[in-house]
Amino acid sequence: MNPAGSLYGRLLAWLTLPLLTLGALLLLQAWLEARATADRAYDRLLDAATLAIAEQVQWQDERLWLDLPPAALEMLAGDAQERVFYSLVDQQGRHITGNARLPEHSGASAASGDTLLYRDIERHGMALRQGIRRTRLEDWRSGEPFEVRVAHTREGRDALRLELLRSNLAGILAMGALAVATLLLAVRAALQPLTRLRHAIRARDPRTLKSLDLELPRELAELREALNELLARMRRVRANQERFIGDASHQLRTPLAGITARAELALRRQEPEEWRTALETVHSTSERTARLAMQLLSLTRLDNPEYRPELHPVDLNDCVRQAVRDHWVACHQAGIDLGADCLPSPLPVAASEWQLQEALANLIDNSRRYGAHRITLGVLSDPPRLFVEDDGPGIPAERRLLVLRPFHRGRDDGEGSGLGLAIVDGIARNHGARLDLAESDSGRGLRVEMRFPEAPT
Repeated sequence: MNPAGSLYGRLLAWLTLPLLTLGALLLLQAWLEARATADRAYDRLLDAATLAIAEQVQWQDERLWLDLPPAALEMLAGDAQERVFYSLVDQQGRHITGNARLPEHSGASAASGDTLLYRDIERHGMALRQGIRRTRLEDWRSGEPFEVRVAHTREGRDALRLELLRSNLAGILAMGALAVATLLLAVRAALQPLTRLRHAIRARDPRTLKSLDLELPRELAELREALNELLARMRRVRANQERFIGDASHQLRTPLAGITARAELALRRQEPEEWRTALETVHSTSERTARLAMQLLSLTRLDNPEYRPELHPVDLNDCVRQAVRDHWVACHQAGIDLGADCLPSPLPVAASEWQLQEALANLIDNSRRYGAHRITLGVLSDPPRLFVEDDGPGIPAERRLLVLRPFHRGRDDGEGSGLGLAIVDGIARNHGARLDLAESDSGRGLRVEMRFPEAPT
């Protein structure tokens, strides 16, 4: 299993790594312990051998004399047939007797009473373990100091160490196998809730966006809540789409039916004048229908809870000038005076330029449709404000909140869709701005003002 492609594999890899490290440390400890145990066992034999030799040392003819018993060396030459060497040395370091001249221990001096020293040496290419006993004669005539040096090869030690290591290794391998089995079961049990979550998601109807209701551990419960939040956002998006479909079908049904009826009526007539009248009506209705469809799309996009516009520095003066250029011809043909009141210096705000243009277009279209003869677009500072003012009939104060609702018309004359101010309100909310509807400064008409938040200093 590839650990990079599987959570199960990754967990096993990360948990097996410390397990292998621990196993290596246990093997190292077992090896060191086996070596130390073998050394202790054979050092005791060295101790016994040097003691047995020392007890046979006597003083004869004014010199040290040794009658070595065979048993003193046979105890070191076991089944491994090690080679054993010994040497008797007097106080001056002279070799008295022995089958080899063994080196002295240079790091220690003679002491009263028995002193036993151990060290590892190499002689003629052989690794030896040497024991040195420093003692003196226990004779009433002389207390001459001397050393008994005994060394033997390491075959027995190595064999004992390997035997101890094998016995320890069997226990370590058994514990390792048990640990691996426990690890596999633990990882599988730990991932079982994730498997249940996966099965629950796969078993769901793809058309439902109902929240997941599944008991899970705390870590996976956070994942479940994140999924439920995503599902809730998708429900809001779908509700917004369904509302758009319902609004579009309700609002577009009447004008489309009118276009169809007018076209059928014109087809039954023979007079060209009546055809022209019908075509003008169809053209006017189709324009209003296209405008309605565009407003529905804009309102749906603005009402989408997941939509977040990208805001960039935009100069409000440039927005006003561009809106006047875009709508001047249409207003001039309708006999409307369209003007701009801009500041002498730039006034940048964080905004979406196309949304501001959309808001100004809706406000100009509302003023034009509801009988205004003069429309003024302007910019104010402290705080940054964008306003559209006209001399039309205006909106009574008690109805100014109602007109911000979608499809609420100021009057029932068939003109307009009731979406213009709702779109402007949605654009203001997207920019964190406040939309104010008030009476025009001239005392007649409507003034719509969008107040932007102050830029942080």
